[in-house]
Amino acid sequence: MRLDKYLKVSRLIKRRTVANEACDNQRVTVNGRVARASCDVKVGDVITIRFGQKALSVEVLSVADNVGKADAAAMYRETADKTL
Repeated sequence: MRLDKYLKVSRLIKRRTVANEACDNQRVTVNGRVARASCDVKVGDVITIRFGQKALSVEVLSVADNVGKADAAAMYRETADKTL
């Protein structure tokens, strides 16, 4: 699954266009590398998103095209919040 779509489906980022912009501005990394929106996300990947002075790191637990709001949090596990 594409990174931008995963961020939207998992509700880490509210809209896909915002996820695209975050990737274009090099605010998203996958496994330690700056990732483009078209990057392929797999189970076990670690995604880090920088929001201003904070960073959110999550480990991908599942990949699904359509997920309800209640089940979206089960798609990932937070690994660490960092202050930059």
